[in-house]
Amino acid sequence: MPDRSVAFLRSINVGGRRVTNDQLAAAFGDLGLDEVATFLASGNVLFAAPQDHEASHQADLEARISTGLETALGFEVPVTIRSAAELRALDEAEPFTPEELAASAGKIQVMLLFDEVDPSIQLAVDEVASAVPDHVAFGPRALFWLPPAGMSESEIDLVAITRLVGQNTVRTANTIRRLVAKG
Repeated sequence: MPDRSVAFLRSINVGGRRVTNDQLAAAFGDLGLDEVATFLASGNVLFAAPQDHEASHQADLEARISTGLETALGFEVPVTIRSAAELRALDEAEPFTPEELAASAGKIQVMLLFDEVDPSIQLAVDEVASAVPDHVAFGPRALFWLPPAGMSESEIDLVAITRLVGQNTVRTANTIRRLVAKG
């Protein structure tokens, strides 16, 4: 079986926008995508990437999926895609030191960015994060975040960070690892 890409959907099954995994899989199938499988109920859809799935075509595919989902579901669904290789790179990343990991009771969160951010934005995010005990680190189209405890106990200003980095969707590092294993 070839490596599958993963479409990460923003705002699925939150705020009254309930969608079943069967509905998502059917919508992806209607778009002509193969080997479709959903994972968890939070908008993770694995699919066989078309042959022309290069970085230059990724934005077109994201737009095509987003438009197709809006038609099928009746509301806007922002989409960002990661190839199997990109997902493995996120899984293999070690953005935090062993000391930072040992001092935290929280789980590593991976903010999947819809666009790359330039170094000045990264510095601004670092400044926001420096006001709290959370740790952040950038990867390719990703921001790793290590809260000191649970996400709800964190004092980090995610609204300010989102204003800086733009549209994103968050998954735990464990979810990324499990998606790689399904790959």
